[in-house]
Amino acid sequence: SAIRITHRPSGIVVTCQDQRSQYKNKDRAMSVLRARLLEQEQIRQSGEIASDRRSQVGTGDRSERIRTYNYHQGRVTDHRIGLTLYKLDAILAGGLDEIIIPLQTADRADQLSQGTGPAEDV
Repeated sequence: SAIRITHRPSGIVVTCQDQRSQYKNKDRAMSVLRARLLEQEQIRQSGEIASDRRSQVGTGDRSERIRTYNYHQGRVTDHRIGLTLYKLDAILAGGLDEIIIPLQTADRADQLSQGTGPAEDV
């Protein structure tokens, strides 16, 4: 009255011989198999979420600077693309296009080099 169930895609094998009835053993083995498959899927998903989170969250070091505003020299430096502008007053007054356009260009070039298309502007 023992039952052995093998899930072919994952290779998980479940055996059950708790009950005297083969049908009850089959039901029990199927529920154990479902639980193991669910657990395996949850582990896979949590691993993906953790890797996504690690890629989005930096370490907080100074080496991860995005932009530096140097008021004494009137300079703005965007460290992501290596852009330095000596127009601090204009940028603080709202002229961010001089920074945004090169950032968008660099992002598009990066996406093309990775083989992904440009993201949709929302």
